[in-house]
Amino acid sequence: MTQESSPVTEPRQKKVERHARLSVAPMMDWTDRHCRYLHRLLSREALLYTEMVTAPALVRGGAMHLLDHAPEEHPVALQLGGSDPEELAEAARLGAEAGYDEINLNCGCPSDRVQSGTFGAVLMTDPGRVADCCAAMIAATDVEVTVKCRIGVDDQDPEEVLPEFLARVGAAGVGRFTIHARKAWLKGLSPKENRDIPPLDYDLARRMIGLFPSLHLSINGGIATLDHAVELLDQGFDGVMLGRAAYHQPADILCAADRRIFGHDGPDSTAEDAVQAMLPYIEAHLAAGGRLNQITRHMLGLFAGRPGARAWRRMLSEGASRPGAGPELVEEALTQIAPDLAA
Repeated sequence: MTQESSPVTEPRQKKVERHARLSVAPMMDWTDRHCRYLHRLLSREALLYTEMVTAPALVRGGAMHLLDHAPEEHPVALQLGGSDPEELAEAARLGAEAGYDEINLNCGCPSDRVQSGTFGAVLMTDPGRVADCCAAMIAATDVEVTVKCRIGVDDQDPEEVLPEFLARVGAAGVGRFTIHARKAWLKGLSPKENRDIPPLDYDLARRMIGLFPSLHLSINGGIATLDHAVELLDQGFDGVMLGRAAYHQPADILCAADRRIFGHDGPDSTAEDAVQAMLPYIEAHLAAGGRLNQITRHMLGLFAGRPGARAWRRMLSEGASRPGAGPELVEEALTQIAPDLAA
C-alpha cells in the first residue's frame, strides 16, 4: 500500500500534492500511528499527517521513536513545531531519512505550550522567521516542505497579514499551504475555544487563490462532511483538510473519498472490512507489548450513526483496557454491527 513514485511517471512532490486534495489534519493525542493505519484502510489516497512533533524533541531530546510509522501509512506527512532554522532543518532531515513524504511546519497551533516555545500560531506575527525556517528546511532535504497556518492572530488584520505571510514564505520556496480559515486568539481563548469561537473566513482564503495562482492552497476549519469538502474543491481550493470530523466519523469521511475526491472506480471501502483488516495489526501490537486500548480508542467512531454503534463503543471502551484484552473483543464488538461476521 505504499505510495512510492517512479521517476518515469510523476515526481514525488507532485504525487504528494495530488494526495493533498484531501487530507486528515495533524491532531495532538489523536493522529498517532495507530490512528493513521486505520485511516489508511479506509482511504488509499488521502494524505495523512502525524501529530505535531517538536524539533527540539528530535534534535536535542533524541526522541526518534516519535518518527515511527508503518510503510502502509504512505502517503504520510510529518508535522514539525519549532522556530529555530538550524534545529528545524535538522529535524526535517531526520524526518526525510525516516521516510516521510512531506515535512510540514506548524504555524497554527495556539496552545500555551507552543507559545512559550515561540512556535505554532505565534509565528504568524513573524513571517520573516518562518521564511528563514522554511528556507533552511528546504535546503536540508529533498522532501517537500509545506506550512499550515492561520489567517492571523489576536488583533492582526487578516486582510493584510495572510497575503504578506503567503508572499514572504512562498518566496522562500514553499509551494503548498494549508490555511485554517480562523484567527487564533493567543490571549483569552483556550486551544479548544480557538477551534470554534473565532469566525471562519473562507472568503478571505478563497481570495488568496487569485492572488497566488502558483501556490497550492488547501482549506481547513469547520469542514464536517465529505459533501462540504467537495463543494470547497469545486470553489477552486486545491485541497481540503478535515480534522475532528475525520477522527470522530472516519468512515463517513474516508470510505467514499477515493471515489468522490480522487475519481476511483470500484466500490467504496467499508468500516466492517477495516475492522477485519485491523485484527492482524492488533495482534502484532499486542505481541510487541502494546495494549489493546491504544488502538481501539481510535476506532470508537467507526460506526457513528449506525444501529449498534452505541454497543460497539461501549464494549470497546469498557473492555479494551482490561488485562488480557485482545482482538477477540473487537470481533465480539463487531457482531453488534454485523451479526453475520460472528466467528
